[in-house]
Amino acid sequence: MTGQLRHMLRDDDVNHEEQKQILELGMRFRENRFYSRPFEGPQAVAVLFDKPSTRTRSSFSIGVAELGGYPLVIDKSSSQLGRGEPVADTARVLTHMAYGIVWRTFGQERVEEMAKYATCPVVNALTDQFHPCQILADFLTIAQFRGGVDALKGKTIAYVGDAANNMSNSYLLGGAVAGMHVRVAGPYGYLPDPAIVSDAERIAAENGGSILVTTDAKEAVKDADCVFTDTWVSMGEEAEYAIRSKPFWDYQVNDELMALAKPDALFQHCLPAYRGKEVTASVIDGKQSVVWDEAENRLHAQKALLTWLVAQQRGDSSLLGDVA
Repeated sequence: MTGQLRHMLRDDDVNHEEQKQILELGMRFRENRFYSRPFEGPQAVAVLFDKPSTRTRSSFSIGVAELGGYPLVIDKSSSQLGRGEPVADTARVLTHMAYGIVWRTFGQERVEEMAKYATCPVVNALTDQFHPCQILADFLTIAQFRGGVDALKGKTIAYVGDAANNMSNSYLLGGAVAGMHVRVAGPYGYLPDPAIVSDAERIAAENGGSILVTTDAKEAVKDADCVFTDTWVSMGEEAEYAIRSKPFWDYQVNDELMALAKPDALFQHCLPAYRGKEVTASVIDGKQSVVWDEAENRLHAQKALLTWLVAQQRGDSSLLGDVA
């Protein structure tokens, strides 16, 4: 079988059936954390961090090890990338040694440059524009609680808050790929890039889903199956919290807003969360919240993604087990 080098740089780098296969694989890893071990050797996977991290660092480090590999964790301060080495040069070096590259960085163009010169799969572990690994974990969480991967298509998800950030972009694209009805709500000035909305609308139409972008949080949440939010202030902007948070108070996920969703609606947050700001303690610590399962599912979804990418590159469907 001929292999094909694939990357996961944004959520629409996979199609509907491929996303389903990755999520089904994630369910297998939930059931058995050692379901597949494609990096036996151990083979190294470079995990690069230009930004601080708890969940991404933990889940990829543990995940690569459980896949039989060696997680080579490199911080910005301890790499030549942090001193200005060209991304292309780093890519050429790492792909002579590692079997995969995972990067949590700033501009999307950085992971795209890495992928251009890499000869192994490159995974976007978060950029300013997209967070595809988080979306896979979030959808895996819905599948876990609401009937499996096949039940995702047709579900209605609502994201409220800063709708111009990477999470909003990824919900739009990832939800469209899944065939979901995606609703995104944020204040004027904090709405998603029209180009991303256009891409999401096209993909949603192909998969039986739909896209709604609105400034009305209640419109977005009404009868939703799952409600998502994120911090109102991005990493590095904490000093501006008082000023930046002002437009978002009408988008706080509280008991009143959650009451508009379906009675059994799930609440998710990619974390870290600020209780009393983007979400109240009564919601995030309440019976509808599945944020801790969501955080755990970063591990299972990312192991599934890495395994799927490696299987494509090697042309070895046996790595996917009964999901192939």
